[in-house]
Amino acid sequence: MPASAALSRTRLARLLAQGCVRVNGAPAHDPKARVQAGDRIEIDLPPPEESHMRAQPIALDVVHEDAALIVVNKPAGMVVHPAPGSAEGTLVNALLHHCGDSLSGVGGARRPGIVHRIDKDTSGLLVVAKSDRAHHGLAAQFERHSVERLYRAVAHGVPDAGDPRLRGLRGIGFEPGGIVRITTQLARHRTDRQKQQVVFQGGRHAVTRVRVAERFGKPPVASLLDCWLETGRTHQIRVHMAHAGHALIGDPVYGGRHRASAKALSAAAAAVVHGFGRQALHAAVLGFTHPVSGQAMRFEAPLPADMEELLAALRRPAVDTPA
Repeated sequence: MPASAALSRTRLARLLAQGCVRVNGAPAHDPKARVQAGDRIEIDLPPPEESHMRAQPIALDVVHEDAALIVVNKPAGMVVHPAPGSAEGTLVNALLHHCGDSLSGVGGARRPGIVHRIDKDTSGLLVVAKSDRAHHGLAAQFERHSVERLYRAVAHGVPDAGDPRLRGLRGIGFEPGGIVRITTQLARHRTDRQKQQVVFQGGRHAVTRVRVAERFGKPPVASLLDCWLETGRTHQIRVHMAHAGHALIGDPVYGGRHRASAKALSAAAAAVVHGFGRQALHAAVLGFTHPVSGQAMRFEAPLPADMEELLAALRRPAVDTPA
């Protein structure tokens, strides 16, 4: 196995159990065993499992493609890789048709080429590896948190650095330029295993930076946000914004009972906010170093139509005037 290979802990544990790992020539099976300086560790990667997924001719919005990788603009509503209840119609099904056999096998049979993902109902940019070398290189950048990931979101309320409530909330900090920094641990919810929750002991380290780009309503009751991911945990932006008291508009899991005031917005705008059918979140910018050429790559995807319509409604005057 090349020294640059990037394997998840789950994959490494499976390789240990399968007898594919040797330490100083002897088979190793215990994932908790200690190693010493100078130990020689060898890992025999079995060939990729044959995928039983079906290639499907699903249209893809391809932003960039070369021999090593492909960048796509995923629509809201599309699952990234197959899972129980979503065996077909996923991004992977579409990629299998588009790329044929050229996707990296490092991600395993259930998600070939997938280096990172975004939620089903989040739109925006993903990079997918078409070679194992690209997969290793991209995974290392995500592990180092060196990938630029900017999301645009529409939230209830305004996360203003001058808000005393926000300043008194654990995990909230402030940086120059009006940036709110949210630093917590994230873990699976105690009772709902499909959700994540903020914790301060255990869990996984998570950092999100947020800046208000635009305010809506008089007084302001919603805001357009720029959100930068330092880490990339499941549901991170959604959970962090809910923790800050500014859940994303349309979020069915973390949105709580937020209701937009028809007094602060036009009646039409309030109706659009209440009827928005997904979390208002879009992966707008993705930047990384090409894992083969070393070239700096940066891509932008415009907001999808539903979020543009939401913003247009929020920008309408608070008082509706007769035609």
